Amino acid sequence: MDAVKAYAVEMTVHLNGLLKLGEVRNLIEKPKFEEQGDLAFPCFTLAKELRKAPNIIAQELAEKIDHPILEKVVADGPYVNAFLNKRMVSKHALTSILKDGSAYGSINYAKKKNITIDFSSPNIAKPFSMGHLRSTVIGNSLANIVEKCGYQAIRINHLGDWGTQFGKLIMAYKLWGNEARVKEEPIQELLKLYVQFHAEAENDSRLEDDARAWFKKLEDGNEEALSLWTWFRDESLQEFGKIYNLLGVHFDSYHGEAFYNDKMERIVSRLEESDLLQVSDGAEVVDLAEHDLAPCLIKKSDGATLYATRDLTAAVYRQETYEFERSYYVVGHEQSLHFEQIFLVLQKLGYDWAKQLTHIPFGFILKDGKKMSTRKGKVVLLEEVIQEAIRLAEQIIAEKNPSLQNKADIAEVVGVGAIIFHDLKNDRQNNIEFSLEDMLKFEGATGPYVQYTHARACSILRKAEYEDTATKGLNDSYSWSVVKLLMEFPAAIERSFNYQAPSQIAKYLIDLSQEFNKYYGNIKILSEDEELESRLGLVKATTIVLKEGLRLLGVKAPDEM
Repeated sequence: MDAVKAYAVEMTVHLNGLLKLGEVRNLIEKPKFEEQGDLAFPCFTLAKELRKAPNIIAQELAEKIDHPILEKVVADGPYVNAFLNKRMVSKHALTSILKDGSAYGSINYAKKKNITIDFSSPNIAKPFSMGHLRSTVIGNSLANIVEKCGYQAIRINHLGDWGTQFGKLIMAYKLWGNEARVKEEPIQELLKLYVQFHAEAENDSRLEDDARAWFKKLEDGNEEALSLWTWFRDESLQEFGKIYNLLGVHFDSYHGEAFYNDKMERIVSRLEESDLLQVSDGAEVVDLAEHDLAPCLIKKSDGATLYATRDLTAAVYRQETYEFERSYYVVGHEQSLHFEQIFLVLQKLGYDWAKQLTHIPFGFILKDGKKMSTRKGKVVLLEEVIQEAIRLAEQIIAEKNPSLQNKADIAEVVGVGAIIFHDLKNDRQNNIEFSLEDMLKFEGATGPYVQYTHARACSILRKAEYEDTATKGLNDSYSWSVVKLLMEFPAAIERSFNYQAPSQIAKYLIDLSQEFNKYYGNIKILSEDEELESRLGLVKATTIVLKEGLRLLGVKAPDEM
């Protein structure tokens, strides 16, 4: 915020060299109440140096500070409070936003250095359930945010495409499968076979042995087993692709667990050479007792590798392939111990870059206070939830705006956006309650509310036949509230990056929408007077920030609703 910087410089001049510029900027606060001003400087830090009471220092400073960017400077107890020149600051802010367009708020932290982001990662041959929503939308938003901050995001879908469950699935398909049915409804049919296998295995233990035998064949490269596994994987990816298209999500890599089968031995050998492997009950582990953690299991007693072995291998492969500056794992909080172990083992192996690995955990999606989960084939399918959200959105739009063109397309944007926004507006560590009815409301803290605010602003610009023109700035309190929030957009992006928290942007967009709607309700924007172009500039700047903020969350901003 350039106005704050100018104020910081001016204050530095009057602090007689007692504080450095950076120290002054860090101390400047936003007053608790608007009537107290736009900026506040606490004088406690200067009390010891000047040997005066903070309130006396504040009074003396307030009398000395004078700058065109400040309308008024007053002492308020131990604080110096400043009121910015609304017209001057709003002119500068709006001109900058209109000039930068969608690039407004960009931060050049890294000059395209890589950040790998491991997210979504569903199990193939199983339905894409609501349980995968959070990882998918949080990871996608973080990818957009790191790119906004100057990094190159490498989006990785670490598919669950290996393990003993595939022996079970192959066995079930050979016993009861039907090729035509699988081709017609791949995921649903494969899930039925998987559930049937477990039901039959309760009465026939030989099935488990046969399944293990088929997985062993798969591991050994048996042609039939590999052919079936590849088919199941390809069909799954096609089905997942439909959901990713609806959500607007894409990936740079689909390397799943199976990709690392021929790469793990190198890591196991490295652990052996480093004298890190120990034998415990026949299994090979890395002891982490010095960190008060359970040992990290590398190989089972039968020689089989585990998730840890694959994740260690994947981390090394990604560093060698992408030379990442940082690496994010967007995985539920129930895996926190696993990643803590993995990161420590990599550090023990001497990989300094392991300190740049970050687990980004999140809470559960709840329905009526209970975790949504997969049990005995009863799953809450994400695609069905999305389609229902689109249907409800179209119904609401038809009631509110029956003459709207392209209702179906806009309903898809609103329905999908409502689901994504509802997830991301919550702090990711929290559990969230799922309710389509609540998330599709056009009022309150919802995606449709922010989208509707953007559409309303676009409608004003269309009606005015707005063309980009120079703004002279505005001086009323309603526009000032909007301008101040527009200037805070870069800070919201920076917070979301630093804390890996898309909710910072979502909450910001709600605040901006609320302030703009107050402005819309109290100011006659299209009045033909000398401030019309400046008001339209404010409206245009608001559309730019709302649209870009929604894009960072993975949500589209329709021009009409």
